[in-house]
Amino acid sequence: MANGSLLRGTLILTLATFISKTLGLIYIFPFTAMVGQQGLALYTYGYLPYTILLSLATMGVPMAVSKFVSKYRALGDYETGYRLFRSGIVVMAVTGFVAAAALFLLAPVMAGWIISNPDELEGNQMSDVVFTIRMVSIALLIIPAMSIVRGFFQGYQSMGPTAVSQVVEQIVRIVFILASAFLVLYLLEGTLGTAVGLAVFGAFIGGLASAAVLWMFWRRRREGILADVRASTVQHNLSYQTMYKELIAYALPLSFVGLAIPLFQFVDLFTFNDLLQAGGYSQGEAETAYGVFAQSAHKLILIPMALATAMSINLIPSITNAYTEGSREHLHHQMTQAFQIVLFLTIPAVVGLSVLALPAFGTLYGFEDLGTGSTILRHYAPVAVLFALFSVSAAMLQGLNEQKYAVAALIIGVVVKLGLNVWWIGLFGPLGAVYATAAGYVAAIAINFWALRKTADYAFGHLVKRSILFVSMAAAMAAAVWVVREGAVEFFGFSGWSDAFLVLVFSVAAGGLLYFVLSYRTGAAGEVLGSRFAFLRRPPRS
Repeated sequence: MANGSLLRGTLILTLATFISKTLGLIYIFPFTAMVGQQGLALYTYGYLPYTILLSLATMGVPMAVSKFVSKYRALGDYETGYRLFRSGIVVMAVTGFVAAAALFLLAPVMAGWIISNPDELEGNQMSDVVFTIRMVSIALLIIPAMSIVRGFFQGYQSMGPTAVSQVVEQIVRIVFILASAFLVLYLLEGTLGTAVGLAVFGAFIGGLASAAVLWMFWRRRREGILADVRASTVQHNLSYQTMYKELIAYALPLSFVGLAIPLFQFVDLFTFNDLLQAGGYSQGEAETAYGVFAQSAHKLILIPMALATAMSINLIPSITNAYTEGSREHLHHQMTQAFQIVLFLTIPAVVGLSVLALPAFGTLYGFEDLGTGSTILRHYAPVAVLFALFSVSAAMLQGLNEQKYAVAALIIGVVVKLGLNVWWIGLFGPLGAVYATAAGYVAAIAINFWALRKTADYAFGHLVKRSILFVSMAAAMAAAVWVVREGAVEFFGFSGWSDAFLVLVFSVAAGGLLYFVLSYRTGAAGEVLGSRFAFLRRPPRS
């Protein structure tokens, strides 16, 4: 396939991923309005174990299958890729069934770990947690098998099936979530547990829609693919054992590092509520704080991380090429650019989000849990920088074929998180989980940076200097935002949604404008983004 077509396919897949993630953020606002923070906590009780098991069941399969099929196509052996495709669907169907059965049967045990001290008068009931976990487990029957199909199409450099199926899956899932919650709570006057249980069942409904899309693509392309298989010029005649050994070698590192955020959240799932209740919180108070931490605030801080990471990750192929070609200077330049993009975009975003936590949370989630929500968001926002740095540094290590360090870093980070969670939640309440997450990521990033220094001989001196500049500009921006925020509160008041919205809009506009001016005047914007946006390059002084 021509480079232009490959680039177009990559852009299509990137756009589809961005659309899916954006939709995944937007729906949480109306959903929260219907079910509240305790409803979000219940939703997370089911969805997080599902996410972990789904990742374990698929093990990074789409990318691994894509790499496997693409490799043997290039060698003229279409049959080997097709054999993997046919057998892989069966294997993934079996692993999906095992994962679904395990999650369904273990639901009562897991529910007991999540809320070991249920309050019959306040908080989610044990039966609701079991129901929610079991409802989402059904999606595991279908989603893993689809990963093989998506990976197979991608191996043919055809990104359309994956892109379209992802977007359709997300749209159908979200429509089902919101419609079922509204139907149960407002039309049928049902319980919160029933509404959330049906909402997580949306994962299965979305999976069915996605499978239907993939089936349509397969019907249209089946004859052409089979013609390629019959025309294979080379046949490696690999055994199934050899094929899957190679596939797992591709998949495991991709799967494990991609589990970073869910694994950290998994620690909180089984420790957060019990530790808070041991410290004197009621179950309802603990679950409200957990809903904010695991969903409401978490969704918001992922926005700057996602934007920055998406732009920087695009540099990973060039980093791999530079490393393969032995061009050390180009390799270091590309690594610096990737890190700079992350820091340039995330630092001001998280600083602004921290300063504007009160109006931001009030505007997006309402005033009911404003105190708890804004406090957690204010302290949690800076952790987005760590999320992004770990993601990009781990991707670099994968590009350098040194993913073993990223895996080790993640394991150590999770262990640090677990140990500090037990200690710090007792000391700091809900904020202890935030601080423990930050400490775990700092440990993991430190190992990644050490590995990059060792394997790529990368020096961080210039990056440190640029980071100081970005922090200085963000600090100036924060001061200005604080002044504008206080002035807007005095002028508009802060007694309702419209007030919070106006305060937020004026503050964001002022902060964004000042950061842009500062970054342009200092030349930072031109250095970081000038290759993508030429207008940011400041003309030389005459």
